[in-house]
Amino acid sequence: MEAIYIVLGLIALIVIGTIVIYNGLVSKRQRCNQAFADIDVQLKQRQNLIPNLVETVKGYASHEQDTFQQVIAARSAAMAASDPNAVSQAETVLSGALGKLFALAENYPDLKANENFKQLQEELSLIEDKLAAARRFYNSAVQDYNTAREQFPGSIIAGSFNFEPRSFFDVGIEARDDLSKVPKVKFGD
Repeated sequence: MEAIYIVLGLIALIVIGTIVIYNGLVSKRQRCNQAFADIDVQLKQRQNLIPNLVETVKGYASHEQDTFQQVIAARSAAMAASDPNAVSQAETVLSGALGKLFALAENYPDLKANENFKQLQEELSLIEDKLAAARRFYNSAVQDYNTAREQFPGSIIAGSFNFEPRSFFDVGIEARDDLSKVPKVKFGD
């Protein structure tokens, strides 16, 4: 009789352990989903600013159609992307196109002095800061989730219940290179 109680106790421990691990994986997966939704909100705000930015620059540099088309095409691709990998790649292209747009603005002192342009630049800068924080939170959530699904005994539960690994939100090789460069400070002009 004692052996039956021991076996039933072990079965109960295994069932409870499985439930705890499963619920933990579900919680971590949901945190990844929520973190990606936060990134998506910041990206939508950024994408909504771009047409205003392009129109402002067009008023001063109307002959730069190629740059405008690149920004508009990159924005469209970014808006169409859905999974983290596609969004990450599309946003890297969009960041590059925006960089060209801001570089173009350097050639037009009147544009740089325009209050509307300055305000849009500041808003975009704030969104970029929020976006960087959201990416860090997402990548942290992905790391926690992937670690939990790969560690034993979570790997058994994750494999049994199809908990797929998540990808980190990567800024891309070009953006990493830009982030590692020391900014140049220039006085006067």
